[in-house]
Amino acid sequence: MRTKQAIQEEEERIRKLVRELPDDKRLQFFQQVEKDLKDPDTYATLNFLFIAGLHHFYLGKWFRGLVNFSIFLLGGILLFTPAVILGVFLLLAITIAELMALFNAQIVVQEYNNGVMERIYRGLVAGC
Repeated sequence: MRTKQAIQEEEERIRKLVRELPDDKRLQFFQQVEKDLKDPDTYATLNFLFIAGLHHFYLGKWFRGLVNFSIFLLGGILLFTPAVILGVFLLLAITIAELMALFNAQIVVQEYNNGVMERIYRGLVAGC
């Protein structure tokens, strides 16, 4: 993951480009952005309440979400088998990884949103 400062600089670069768009294109940009941007608080809530990776699905990261959910599920199942120690280890590992994501929720979502804004901007510029 890039630094918070680099992500903020990227957002400012995109905003400057958007300000240079003609009024109609700028309006289109903001209408599309309003629909597509993700909320950091929703991401953090999904992470906090459901440590099983649902926050990854929220950002469209299906593979990562499935991996997290699978590890969480496997760890839970192993708690009821002779491999209880492995189950505890998997649950602790996924919990630590997800706590790191929770503490970085603002940055993760801002970086995602920058990608969305960049994609929308490029689509509008290509359509000129």
